[in-house]
Amino acid sequence: QVRLVESGGGLVQAGGSLRLSCAGSGRALSNRAMGWFRQAPGKEREFVGGIDWSGGSLHYADSAKGRFTISRDNAKNTVYLQMNSLEPEETAVYYCAARRRGSELAIARELYDYWGQGTQVTVSS
Repeated sequence: QVRLVESGGGLVQAGGSLRLSCAGSGRALSNRAMGWFRQAPGKEREFVGGIDWSGGSLHYADSAKGRFTISRDNAKNTVYLQMNSLEPEETAVYYCAARRRGSELAIARELYDYWGQGTQVTVSS
């Protein structure tokens, strides 16, 4: 069983930055593709970006490109989401998710097997 815990959310002004962390326990994250998603009130959970097991392959949603960066430290069993130039419409609960061992990076949330509880990000205007 993989347990994921997100942290680093909070209140930030428009244009500001936050760095989210996703710490894994129970099983290693080092051989798993990881994804970040977000869900705003009344909206579907959407893909923000993902990283393969090695960190060598990344993919971002168009809205995140150029502003968000995903990285991982397999020695710490942790994945990060650095978010810059945040906008009020990006207010949401942010979730990290893990795929099964050996799986490739994916966009569809249905392909992720383990989820954290989420961390709230609020961007004020």
